[in-house]
Amino acid sequence: MKSKFKPFLFSVICLVTFGLQVQAQQPLALSLDSAVTYAVSHNRSLINSKFAVDKTSQKVKETIALGLPQISATIDYTNFLGAEASLMGKTIEFNPTSNFKATATQLIFSGSYIVGIQLSKLAKTVTEQSYQKDEINVKEQVIQAYYMVLASERILENLRANKANVQLIYEKTQNLANAGMIEPTDAKKLSIMVTTVDNAVKSSERQVEMGYNLLRLQLGLEPNSEIQLSTSLDDIVQNRITQSVAADTFNLQNNLDYKMILMQGEIAKKNIALRKVSYLPTLAAFYSYTEKLKKPEFDMTPKNAVGFTLSIPILSGGQRWAQLNQAKLDYLTSENTKELVSQQLLIQERQLRFNYSNLYEQYLNQKANLEIVKEVLEKMNLKYQQGVVSSLEFTSSNNDYMTAESNYTGVMLQLLNAELSLRKINNNL
Repeated sequence: MKSKFKPFLFSVICLVTFGLQVQAQQPLALSLDSAVTYAVSHNRSLINSKFAVDKTSQKVKETIALGLPQISATIDYTNFLGAEASLMGKTIEFNPTSNFKATATQLIFSGSYIVGIQLSKLAKTVTEQSYQKDEINVKEQVIQAYYMVLASERILENLRANKANVQLIYEKTQNLANAGMIEPTDAKKLSIMVTTVDNAVKSSERQVEMGYNLLRLQLGLEPNSEIQLSTSLDDIVQNRITQSVAADTFNLQNNLDYKMILMQGEIAKKNIALRKVSYLPTLAAFYSYTEKLKKPEFDMTPKNAVGFTLSIPILSGGQRWAQLNQAKLDYLTSENTKELVSQQLLIQERQLRFNYSNLYEQYLNQKANLEIVKEVLEKMNLKYQQGVVSSLEFTSSNNDYMTAESNYTGVMLQLLNAELSLRKINNNL
């Protein structure tokens, strides 16, 4: 029975292992939206930023804890090494002593404590806003990397198709030259064009790989991870490229930079309040309990004690006054910075819309130009095979097509990035 079971078990293990290997080899298929979602969860820098938010949450709890009851306990032991003292003709020996003491304290009033909690909560909000800014930056970088890969793959695909076509024409021309039907120089001219296109293909392949590496970095993937992009460039262009984008109204209140400036102003206000309450007294209460584990012969220490501590600031040599004035100046600075950033953002947004409108017009022109150049190349290809045009004219037409394709893809990529910048400044990624 055991001899039959072992081969079966071995087969099962092999099948499971093979299935895991096949699964591991499958590329990670990512649409544009899923790539952004994946990056938000796995980007290394963004994970650190999330840790910073968690840390400030703990800092708020730490600050609140300062005003809650504090309890501590101590145990001590003292040995006087046989020391003695003489009192009224009587010798008193100092016996070893040991005490257990528990102390509880409670802050009753402190203006600095109250304002300190408010400041720690504002600091937490600032950290959360910083995380949101880091998140939107990661989203932008992922989308840009995604765009770049798609654009590079489009150029590469067209170059490969062009290379195959040019290679086929070159081979036919070389055969005609070998048969003595045309001049050998025509074949040599085409061989140069084949080499040029081949070099462009290799350069484009390296560009594609560089784009994938950048995307892997933003996604938090290992360098050798396989990625498959499932959203096409044409779909993105169709969904994102419209003239109405440039007409969208800019809402300054949505901008993260502006929100962070507003929060800095709130912190500056609280710092003024913090300096003002430094003039107020602080009141705390305490209770202590002492148990003598080893009592001396003469002991009059009570076990229980309760009391209050009132700290009253009287004179600081002008230090608190100077600190209050500094806090007021910091607030005025934050208000001035808010106006400056507001103006900068409004101007920046207008410039972004201006750039988008210009690129949109260039995109339409390059698209129309590409269609014309492609049609000319197809006709020139047919005429060259019929012997109507020279190899020089065909080469020139092919170069025009490659240039037009590159220009069209380039302006398309710039336009998509311009649209992305408009969405980012509106916090709409």
